[in-house]
Amino acid sequence: MTKLSVNINKLATLRNSRGGNVPNLITSTKDIESFGAQGITVHPRPDERHIRYQDARDLKKVVTTEFNIEGNPIPDFIDLVLEVRPTQVTLVPDAEDAITSNAGWDTLKHKDFLVDVIKTFKENGIRTSIFVDPDVDMVKGAAETGTDRIELYTESFAKAYAEGNGKTGIAPFAEAAKMAHEVGLGINAGHDLSLDNIKFFKENIPNLLEVSIGHALICESIYLGIENVINMYLHRLK
Repeated sequence: MTKLSVNINKLATLRNSRGGNVPNLITSTKDIESFGAQGITVHPRPDERHIRYQDARDLKKVVTTEFNIEGNPIPDFIDLVLEVRPTQVTLVPDAEDAITSNAGWDTLKHKDFLVDVIKTFKENGIRTSIFVDPDVDMVKGAAETGTDRIELYTESFAKAYAEGNGKTGIAPFAEAAKMAHEVGLGINAGHDLSLDNIKFFKENIPNLLEVSIGHALICESIYLGIENVINMYLHRLK
Protein backbone atom coordinates (compact mmCIF):
# COMPACT_ATOMS: atom_id res chain seq x y z
CA MET A 1 0.00 0.00 0.00
CA THR A 2 1.16 3.53 -0.78
CA LYS A 3 1.59 5.47 2.46
CA LEU A 4 -0.37 8.66 3.16
CA SER A 5 1.54 11.51 4.79
CA VAL A 6 -0.74 14.37 5.82
CA ASN A 7 0.64 17.86 5.34
CA ILE A 8 -0.65 19.98 8.24
CA ASN A 9 0.46 23.38 6.94
CA LYS A 10 -3.14 24.51 6.40
CA LEU A 11 -4.01 23.79 10.03
CA ALA A 12 -1.13 26.05 11.05
CA THR A 13 -2.37 28.74 8.63
CA LEU A 14 -5.77 28.64 10.29
CA ARG A 15 -4.21 28.83 13.75
CA ASN A 16 -1.98 31.74 12.82
CA SER A 17 -4.81 33.72 11.21
CA ARG A 18 -6.54 34.11 14.56
CA GLY A 19 -3.69 33.95 17.05
CA GLY A 20 -3.82 31.62 20.00
CA ASN A 21 -3.50 27.89 19.58
CA VAL A 22 -6.67 26.74 17.80
CA PRO A 23 -6.46 24.37 16.08
CA ASN A 24 -3.84 22.81 18.29
CA LEU A 25 -1.24 21.16 16.04
CA ILE A 26 -0.11 18.67 18.66
CA THR A 27 -3.64 17.40 19.30
CA SER A 28 -4.44 17.45 15.57
CA THR A 29 -1.33 15.43 14.75
CA LYS A 30 -2.15 12.79 17.33
CA ASP A 31 -5.70 12.55 15.97
CA ILE A 32 -4.57 12.36 12.33
CA GLU A 33 -2.24 9.49 13.18
CA SER A 34 -4.95 7.73 15.21
CA PHE A 35 -7.27 7.96 12.18
CA GLY A 36 -4.74 5.93 10.19
CA ALA A 37 -2.38 8.37 8.47
CA GLN A 38 1.08 6.86 8.09
CA GLY A 39 3.03 10.11 8.18
CA ILE A 40 3.00 13.81 9.03
CA THR A 41 4.48 16.43 6.70
CA VAL A 42 5.36 20.04 7.47
CA HIS A 43 6.84 22.67 5.20
CA PRO A 44 8.19 25.60 7.23
CA ARG A 45 9.03 28.71 5.24
CA PRO A 46 11.35 31.53 6.28
CA ASP A 47 8.48 33.89 7.14
CA GLU A 48 6.80 31.15 9.24
CA ARG A 49 3.40 32.15 7.82
CA HIS A 50 2.03 28.69 8.55
CA ILE A 51 4.30 26.06 10.13
CA ARG A 52 6.80 27.67 12.48
CA TYR A 53 10.26 26.28 13.12
CA GLN A 54 9.25 25.69 16.73
CA ASP A 55 6.29 23.62 15.51
CA ALA A 56 8.72 21.22 13.86
CA ARG A 57 10.61 20.88 17.12
CA ASP A 58 7.41 20.31 19.11
CA LEU A 59 5.95 17.83 16.62
CA LYS A 60 9.08 15.70 16.70
CA LYS A 61 8.19 14.80 20.28
CA VAL A 62 4.75 13.43 19.40
CA VAL A 63 4.85 12.04 15.85
CA THR A 64 4.84 8.25 16.08
CA THR A 65 4.69 7.52 12.34
CA GLU A 66 7.00 9.05 9.69
CA PHE A 67 7.91 12.70 10.11
CA ASN A 68 8.71 14.51 6.86
CA ILE A 69 10.05 18.07 6.79
CA GLU A 70 9.95 19.82 3.41
CA GLY A 71 11.69 23.01 2.40
CA ASN A 72 14.35 24.91 0.55
CA PRO A 73 17.72 23.96 2.10
CA ILE A 74 18.79 27.44 3.15
CA PRO A 75 21.13 27.49 6.19
CA ASP A 76 18.36 27.96 8.79
CA PHE A 77 16.38 25.09 7.30
CA ILE A 78 19.39 22.79 7.26
CA ASP A 79 20.11 23.62 10.91
CA LEU A 80 16.48 22.90 11.83
CA VAL A 81 16.45 19.51 10.10
CA LEU A 82 19.74 18.49 11.68
CA GLU A 83 18.37 19.48 15.08
CA VAL A 84 14.99 17.75 14.71
CA ARG A 85 16.22 14.72 12.73
CA PRO A 86 12.93 13.73 11.06
CA THR A 87 12.43 10.44 9.26
CA GLN A 88 12.71 12.21 5.92
CA VAL A 89 13.69 15.59 4.54
CA THR A 90 12.24 16.65 1.19
CA LEU A 91 14.22 19.32 -0.63
CA VAL A 92 12.07 21.84 -2.49
CA PRO A 93 13.49 24.77 -4.53
CA ASP A 94 10.77 27.27 -3.62
CA ALA A 95 11.54 30.98 -3.43
CA GLU A 96 11.24 32.60 -0.02
CA ASP A 97 8.11 34.52 -1.11
CA ALA A 98 6.44 31.61 -2.94
CA ILE A 99 2.78 31.08 -2.08
CA THR A 100 3.26 27.38 -2.65
CA SER A 101 5.78 25.12 -4.34
CA ASN A 102 5.68 25.59 -8.11
CA ALA A 103 8.62 23.72 -9.66
CA GLY A 104 10.98 20.84 -9.15
CA TRP A 105 14.76 20.97 -8.98
CA ASP A 106 16.97 21.23 -12.01
CA THR A 107 19.04 18.33 -10.77
CA LEU A 108 21.68 18.83 -13.46
CA LYS A 109 22.25 22.53 -12.87
CA HIS A 110 22.23 22.21 -9.07
CA LYS A 111 23.91 18.81 -8.82
CA ASP A 112 26.95 19.90 -6.79
CA PHE A 113 24.83 21.81 -4.29
CA LEU A 114 22.40 18.91 -3.87
CA VAL A 115 25.22 16.39 -3.47
CA ASP A 116 26.68 18.38 -0.56
CA VAL A 117 23.36 18.95 1.21
CA ILE A 118 22.15 15.39 0.78
CA LYS A 119 25.45 14.01 2.05
CA THR A 120 25.08 16.08 5.21
CA PHE A 121 21.56 14.81 5.89
CA LYS A 122 22.36 11.17 5.14
CA GLU A 123 25.42 11.26 7.39
CA ASN A 124 22.97 12.17 10.14
CA GLY A 125 20.64 9.25 9.40
CA ILE A 126 17.92 11.28 7.65
CA ARG A 127 16.30 9.85 4.52
CA THR A 128 16.36 12.33 1.65
CA SER A 129 13.94 13.11 -1.15
CA ILE A 130 14.13 15.67 -3.98
CA PHE A 131 11.11 17.47 -5.44
CA VAL A 132 11.28 16.99 -9.24
CA ASP A 133 9.18 17.57 -12.32
CA PRO A 134 8.15 14.49 -14.36
CA ASP A 135 11.21 14.64 -16.61
CA VAL A 136 13.39 11.57 -17.10
CA ASP A 137 16.53 13.70 -17.38
CA MET A 138 15.79 15.32 -14.01
CA VAL A 139 15.20 11.86 -12.54
CA LYS A 140 18.53 10.63 -13.89
CA GLY A 141 20.16 13.75 -12.47
CA ALA A 142 18.55 13.08 -9.09
CA ALA A 143 20.13 9.64 -9.04
CA GLU A 144 23.54 11.28 -9.33
CA THR A 145 23.02 13.37 -6.19
CA GLY A 146 22.88 10.44 -3.78
CA THR A 147 19.26 11.04 -2.78
CA ASP A 148 17.15 8.13 -1.55
CA ARG A 149 13.93 9.20 -3.21
CA ILE A 150 12.29 11.70 -5.51
CA GLU A 151 8.94 13.39 -4.97
CA LEU A 152 7.09 13.88 -8.24
CA TYR A 153 5.55 17.36 -8.49
CA THR A 154 2.02 16.49 -9.56
CA GLU A 155 0.31 19.83 -10.30
CA SER A 156 0.33 19.34 -14.08
CA PHE A 157 -1.26 15.90 -13.71
CA ALA A 158 -3.99 17.26 -11.42
CA LYS A 159 -4.79 20.05 -13.87
CA ALA A 160 -4.94 17.67 -16.85
CA TYR A 161 -7.11 15.21 -14.90
CA ALA A 162 -9.56 17.96 -13.92
CA GLU A 163 -9.84 18.90 -17.60
CA GLY A 164 -10.65 15.33 -18.58
CA ASN A 165 -7.17 14.56 -19.92
CA GLY A 166 -6.01 12.12 -17.28
CA LYS A 167 -4.39 9.67 -19.68
CA THR A 168 -2.34 12.42 -21.31
CA GLY A 169 -1.50 14.02 -18.00
CA ILE A 170 -0.30 10.84 -16.34
CA ALA A 171 2.02 9.73 -19.16
CA PRO A 172 5.14 11.74 -18.21
CA PHE A 173 4.72 10.73 -14.57
CA ALA A 174 4.56 7.05 -15.43
CA GLU A 175 7.69 7.46 -17.55
CA ALA A 176 9.52 9.32 -14.80
CA ALA A 177 8.49 6.72 -12.22
CA LYS A 178 9.71 3.90 -14.44
CA MET A 179 13.08 5.62 -14.80
CA ALA A 180 13.29 6.29 -11.05
CA HIS A 181 12.75 2.61 -10.33
CA GLU A 182 15.37 1.62 -12.89
CA VAL A 183 18.00 3.87 -11.29
CA GLY A 184 17.16 2.74 -7.76
CA LEU A 185 15.20 5.71 -6.45
CA GLY A 186 12.15 5.49 -4.22
CA ILE A 187 9.10 7.34 -5.51
CA ASN A 188 6.97 9.81 -3.56
CA ALA A 189 4.44 12.27 -5.00
CA GLY A 190 2.57 15.38 -4.01
CA HIS A 191 0.86 18.66 -4.92
CA ASP A 192 -2.83 18.97 -5.86
CA LEU A 193 -3.51 15.28 -5.40
CA SER A 194 -7.05 14.83 -4.10
CA LEU A 195 -9.88 12.37 -3.54
CA ASP A 196 -10.90 12.97 -7.16
CA ASN A 197 -7.60 11.98 -8.78
CA ILE A 198 -5.60 9.92 -6.27
CA LYS A 199 -6.95 6.50 -7.29
CA PHE A 200 -6.17 7.09 -10.97
CA PHE A 201 -2.69 8.38 -10.10
CA LYS A 202 -1.92 5.43 -7.84
CA GLU A 203 -3.12 2.89 -10.43
CA ASN A 204 -0.85 4.34 -13.10
CA ILE A 205 2.34 4.98 -11.12
CA PRO A 206 4.23 1.77 -10.31
CA ASN A 207 6.24 1.50 -7.10
CA LEU A 208 4.64 4.58 -5.52
CA LEU A 209 5.83 4.58 -1.91
CA GLU A 210 4.22 7.68 -0.44
CA VAL A 211 1.97 10.63 -1.20
CA SER A 212 1.96 13.88 0.75
CA ILE A 213 -1.42 15.63 0.73
CA GLY A 214 -2.43 18.76 2.60
CA HIS A 215 -4.50 21.48 0.94
CA ALA A 216 -7.01 19.17 -0.74
CA LEU A 217 -7.31 16.88 2.27
CA ILE A 218 -8.06 19.75 4.65
CA CYS A 219 -10.56 21.32 2.22
CA GLU A 220 -12.26 17.95 1.70
CA SER A 221 -12.42 17.49 5.46
CA ILE A 222 -14.35 20.76 5.72
CA TYR A 223 -16.73 19.84 2.91
CA LEU A 224 -17.36 16.32 4.15
CA GLY A 225 -17.63 17.26 7.81
CA ILE A 226 -19.49 20.58 7.84
CA GLU A 227 -22.98 19.06 7.69
CA ASN A 228 -22.29 17.03 10.80
CA VAL A 229 -20.95 20.03 12.73
CA ILE A 230 -23.87 22.29 11.73
CA ASN A 231 -26.30 19.68 12.97
CA MET A 232 -24.35 19.34 16.21
CA TYR A 233 -24.77 23.11 16.74
CA LEU A 234 -28.46 22.97 15.90
CA HIS A 235 -28.97 20.13 18.35
CA ARG A 236 -27.31 22.16 21.14
CA LEU A 237 -29.38 25.22 20.29
CA LYS A 238 -32.75 23.50 20.61
